[in-house]
Amino acid sequence: MTEYTKISFNHRKEISDYSDMVEMLFPGNRNQQHAAACILFELKWANNIVPYLVYIENKYNMSRRILQRARAKLSRIGLIEHISSFNSRYGGQSGWKLSTRFEAALRRLADKCASLRNTNNSSKDKDAMFINFANARRKPQK
Repeated sequence: MTEYTKISFNHRKEISDYSDMVEMLFPGNRNQQHAAACILFELKWANNIVPYLVYIENKYNMSRRILQRARAKLSRIGLIEHISSFNSRYGGQSGWKLSTRFEAALRRLADKCASLRNTNNSSKDKDAMFINFANARRKPQK
């Protein structure tokens, strides 16, 4: 049986710590789960911006490729972010830190889901038009 490689979100599964979260973010790849957990742990307990993540390879005995793939996915979804040395807010420092972008995006998504149930702020005709747009996108263009 092949393992699913995308984010595996189940509304019934309780997430008690970040090991459960990385299992949801990296289903089917225990090495990337371990790498992501190590990255999140190191960034959480760092006093400042972490300039390089290379030391995690040796400290936790993992390959550079696994570490970079986990770092890339965590960065892409917004859990961690790279701070450029040109960012004046951090005084010329560069490196990695935990981000709030993922949290903010989930809040916006939750707000949008709540507004979908509200029939006071929308019209049935406008919503039916969105169905037509979705249908047009699924048909191949000739």
